[in-house]
Amino acid sequence: MEQTFSNAFSRIVAKFEKVPGPLRRWARSKAFGRYVKFAGTAGIDFEEVSTARVICHIRNVSKNQNHIKGVHAAAMALLAETATGFAVGMNLPDDKLPLLKSMKVEYKKRAQGDLKAVAALTAEQINSVRTLEKGDVLVPVTVTDESGNEPIICEMVWAWIPKKRN
Repeated sequence: MEQTFSNAFSRIVAKFEKVPGPLRRWARSKAFGRYVKFAGTAGIDFEEVSTARVICHIRNVSKNQNHIKGVHAAAMALLAETATGFAVGMNLPDDKLPLLKSMKVEYKKRAQGDLKAVAALTAEQINSVRTLEKGDVLVPVTVTDESGNEPIICEMVWAWIPKKRN
């Protein structure tokens, strides 16, 4: 499904395509962290970023921990929000503004170690994000911990509107 499409996020990804693998991931994560400051503060690591799928991680380190030394509830939600937001952002024309419309997070069990989020869009969703003047989309995301369990179940609805009002 990777078609030629260019926007602010895809240009950031393209800047690092010729950088060797492990260094590319680190550099891309730092660049996105400067673009979205809160994600940078938490140290969100972007493993894969494409127009169809985003995979990112958050480490269970002190700045992200709760009182029982696990990843804080807010940090878990941030991870899911970041993955889904970048999935939409990779497809959004530069003249549109992405907005999180709703976030539902159910905490199911205590997380073990670091967390990984995988957000993906269907071809139909990608087409809507790219072509509609404004709209919204429910972005599926799965968050797993080091043991393979899903400590949270999330529903993230992203909307987009024109940056300039008519």
